[in-house]
Amino acid sequence: MTYKEEFIKFMVDSGVLTFGDFTLKSGRKAPYFINCGNYKTGEQLAKLGGFYADCIADNKIPVETLFGPAYKGIPLAVATTIALDNLYGMEVRYCSDRKEEKYHGADKGSFLGTKLQDGDRVVMIEDVTTSGKSMEETVPKVRGAANVEIVGLMVSLNRNEKGKGEKTALTEVSELYGFPTAAIVSMPEVIEYLGDKLDPELKSRIDAYYEEYGAKE
Repeated sequence: MTYKEEFIKFMVDSGVLTFGDFTLKSGRKAPYFINCGNYKTGEQLAKLGGFYADCIADNKIPVETLFGPAYKGIPLAVATTIALDNLYGMEVRYCSDRKEEKYHGADKGSFLGTKLQDGDRVVMIEDVTTSGKSMEETVPKVRGAANVEIVGLMVSLNRNEKGKGEKTALTEVSELYGFPTAAIVSMPEVIEYLGDKLDPELKSRIDAYYEEYGAKE
């Protein structure tokens, strides 16, 4: 079993990927939902960090610092940093932004973790990117902190839905900001792997959903 197949099973077993009738923040009526808040235990976070580390290694992404946008990205960056060290012997630092500036103490400022340094190659870590809106705030903040090179955005799942236009949000982010994007798995890979395990009526609704909202690239 590949790490992608293991991750799909992990999402289902963790209750992160569920099927039914859901209204997304975008207003779309979707037959499936991703709730990364269901990664709650130490064991789950350790496994999750391992899958991100596998994806970074698989894509041969050079990196000095992992950046996890507050709030959801913070545990993702920490877990992945630990996994890269444990699994691949990679000494990588982590950094995150604060929602509110801290004005006192030795760690005052806009960031947690390591201080971004000139020349750092930075990978952004997120859970699921649908609209790419979070990057509008995060990318300028990271690039404004030091002369860094953002070498990628890594997410757990590429929904492969239209973003603001006809392309996926990940492709739009890549074209807008000039760095590559990658996902541990894509939704088409999930559907292919689950195959006959999906109820025919559910599979029909998923197909109809992607007929309407699927990205055309």
